[in-house]
Amino acid sequence: MRNSVRHSGSGGETRDCCCCLGPRRYHSVQRKIVQKDWDSKKSSYKTMGLPKVEPPCPKSHLLKHSKEPKLPERKPYKVPVDGIKSSIPSEKPIMGLHTKKNFVQANVVDVKMSVPKKPVPIYVDTRRGNKNLLEPSGLLPTLLYRKDYGKIPNYLIKRTEEEKKSQEEYDAYVKERLKQGSMKLLTEAERDNVLLGLKQNWEELNHSYQGLSILIDTLSKQLHKQRLENKMKKLEQDIDLIERHKFIYIPRN
Repeated sequence: MRNSVRHSGSGGETRDCCCCLGPRRYHSVQRKIVQKDWDSKKSSYKTMGLPKVEPPCPKSHLLKHSKEPKLPERKPYKVPVDGIKSSIPSEKPIMGLHTKKNFVQANVVDVKMSVPKKPVPIYVDTRRGNKNLLEPSGLLPTLLYRKDYGKIPNYLIKRTEEEKKSQEEYDAYVKERLKQGSMKLLTEAERDNVLLGLKQNWEELNHSYQGLSILIDTLSKQLHKQRLENKMKKLEQDIDLIERHKFIYIPRN
């Protein structure tokens, strides 16, 4: 513990002194200013609200339309020095002209000789009389009056010519093969026999397919069913091919 030294004052008072016990503590020079500022701010909020705020004056209350923008004051109109520019012609009209034209008779003749205007075709689609133009509606047969109406388009003519040319080349190739003896044309009887045999085979496969068990739970049953379906599908394709073509060529052995 520190020991303090007592000194006696001039009036007989005694006080403690620590100057002999070591260096003094540092005290900032701004300490008093900071303390004064802190006390002033703290004391200003000790009451409800700010004490320095003046109460509102009862005569300065909010009036009606006081926040609306005000128009600038109206200034008196001043006539320009150059004068008022107007679109009215300043020239004086020619006076004393007379004509012998009968305007009433001329109007009657113009009305008689004029071509009456054709009414615009319209259609009404509601009971309240809603009117619409008829021409753009698509109800009139306007396509009948086209210049190319009823004519075959050029792309169809070109396609037909290409198909005809390819068919002629194929016929020439077949005739050449027939002359060489490498191909044979099936007769109608042979074609019918082939078609009948294919249909009979399909019937037999279909009979076997209908006789399959309802429950196919083994791998062998699944493979047998799939094999029958593939054979029937192949026979259907062959039957359709022969029925669609009347002339069938087969290579000679």
